[in-house]
Amino acid sequence: MAWPLRVFMLSAIGIGAVIAAGSVARFSYAPMPDEGDLLNPARYPLSTAYDILGRRVARDEAEQLNATPEGRGVLSAERGAVAIDEALVRRGREAFYRETFGNEVFLSDVMGMLEGGVRPYEVARAIALLGGRGTNNLQVRMARDVTVGDRVWKTGELVPTGLDVPRNSAFILGIRTFYDRGRLRMGITCALCHAAVDPASGKVVEGAPNTDLNAGLLMALASNATAYFMHGSADPSAHPGDADAARQVITEGGAKAALPDRARFEAAAKVEVASWPAGSFDSSADRETNPTSIPSSFSAYAEPYSWSGRAGIGPFKGLSALNNNVHAANSDTTQQTQAARTLFGLDPQVYLGTVLQGAAAGPLRYDPASGKGPTEVLDAADPTPGTPGLNSYAVLPSFPATNYMTDNGLLASVPGEPANYANNAMSAFQNLLRAPAASVEAGQVGRGRAVFERVGCAGCHSGPALSNNRVVPVEEIGTQPSRARSTVRMEARLAPPAIFATDTPFPLPPNPKLVPIPLEGTALKQVQLAWAHAGTAGGYKVQNLVGLAWSAPYLHDSGVAVGPDPAKHLGVPGTLDAGIAPDPANSLRALVDRGLRAKVVAANAASQKARTARVTGEGHAYWADSAAGVSAEEQTDLVAYLLSINGLTEQVPVP
Repeated sequence: MAWPLRVFMLSAIGIGAVIAAGSVARFSYAPMPDEGDLLNPARYPLSTAYDILGRRVARDEAEQLNATPEGRGVLSAERGAVAIDEALVRRGREAFYRETFGNEVFLSDVMGMLEGGVRPYEVARAIALLGGRGTNNLQVRMARDVTVGDRVWKTGELVPTGLDVPRNSAFILGIRTFYDRGRLRMGITCALCHAAVDPASGKVVEGAPNTDLNAGLLMALASNATAYFMHGSADPSAHPGDADAARQVITEGGAKAALPDRARFEAAAKVEVASWPAGSFDSSADRETNPTSIPSSFSAYAEPYSWSGRAGIGPFKGLSALNNNVHAANSDTTQQTQAARTLFGLDPQVYLGTVLQGAAAGPLRYDPASGKGPTEVLDAADPTPGTPGLNSYAVLPSFPATNYMTDNGLLASVPGEPANYANNAMSAFQNLLRAPAASVEAGQVGRGRAVFERVGCAGCHSGPALSNNRVVPVEEIGTQPSRARSTVRMEARLAPPAIFATDTPFPLPPNPKLVPIPLEGTALKQVQLAWAHAGTAGGYKVQNLVGLAWSAPYLHDSGVAVGPDPAKHLGVPGTLDAGIAPDPANSLRALVDRGLRAKVVAANAASQKARTARVTGEGHAYWADSAAGVSAEEQTDLVAYLLSINGLTEQVPVP
């Protein structure tokens, strides 16, 4: 049987099962590749027994500690210890591919990801037409016209989604599909952004960033991009709504306030998210459009995490904080309601009313004429009653304050396992990942390493992952500064960092045990710099260099991008926006060559779309070019060395 026909028959059988089950049916599915479907199945050996708030405890040390009552106390859950074994890693991999923490409700019922221009039938059709071939950029037909700025996406036009489908698969990597009593939903998992299909083999590269994921465009094509407005520069006050009492909301102070005009504000929000380059995402709710490149999950010894280094404390040296932030802060904007005045200068009811007035699902759609307030609408339809937002959260007593471990005092958690367990498990799994081996001549690698040391790269890029694990002030690094200050408002509502004891069941019992996270001295100053607190302007972390062959373009704003033809494919406009994949070697050359970089920066500056997203490609002015005494041949050797780095450069304990 032909592969497309087989897929359609399977779909028909599934639809028949749904009809037969009627309104009581519930099921879900997300793909998880077998080891034979991976391009990089080899991992670092498991050699760490515990993580204690970021401190690795080797197996021999753990044996000594377990020999005494005092030592067992050190390794206890009440001290924040996480026991690391194969079962934890297995759970981490499963969660990486399949855990949504409930974000399917926000993405489907509020944002309307399946109700806009891209519809489920067209996605299934596009997958069937692959005929079993893998793809790193699923092309999906538009189901209806959608206007984004001055561009009309026409019915039948193909959308370059950047969604990845492994070979011989009928499902998208990192998407979990839910059927719930007549309603279809989609949720996202970590694998959507942090695993990729190799276009040459159709195999999955675990940990590689999805460098062509068109997340911003897909959100712009949704029916309610407004639900993400706080991650962009669209201003509600610039699009005032009807002053008619029927379109007003009652504020927390009892006054009446008009919501922004639904259609005009939606149009503005679409422009902002659509400006994101493919392979980037704006995870900062700072009311500025400033997306960053999706990072890799080749994460061992790459702390602190995120481009600014703001995820730098707690379990696994901040990696669990980064994992948590995706689901506790980025995949459900309703959870920010109580902090809306601090973060956005908006009354909480106005904020939530703005998010919900265009919700895709009727039960979550706010209508001022209904007589119900926005929080009443949310509470009535909330699948997680008694906790903020729509996702599944363990709520710290400090909510909604920031505590440097979380943006908001929320820990994404799964019922039936300890609070924050899945985030810790994913950290253990991710820290074992290494990139596929590169095909580079050994002599060239050695020569390139010598250039790397001679021009001073090793001054910052040292250690097992070639990072000194420091945050560099934005004034020093010189890259686009907007993202570095994105968390500055959170300082106004700050709590001491803490998590729940790592054996705390979820749902939470009464009075759960809290574990304070020590933070003082130099470590505190680095965290404050990463968050743009304590009078600093913020900074960016020294990136690790593992897996550079899989992570072009470069710098936090994706701005250093050069395609196969360096004369034509310059910057984001000449590569990602033109549907041309950045060439890793040419892009790295632009990173270290001031002449080529100047052309890249100029190309970005000439694009309105790039300017909207604050993409410049500027900064990191550390050169290895002729003006620095480096010949063209030596520069080629340096690039080859950088592309060869596929794992840790020292034998050290992991995860």
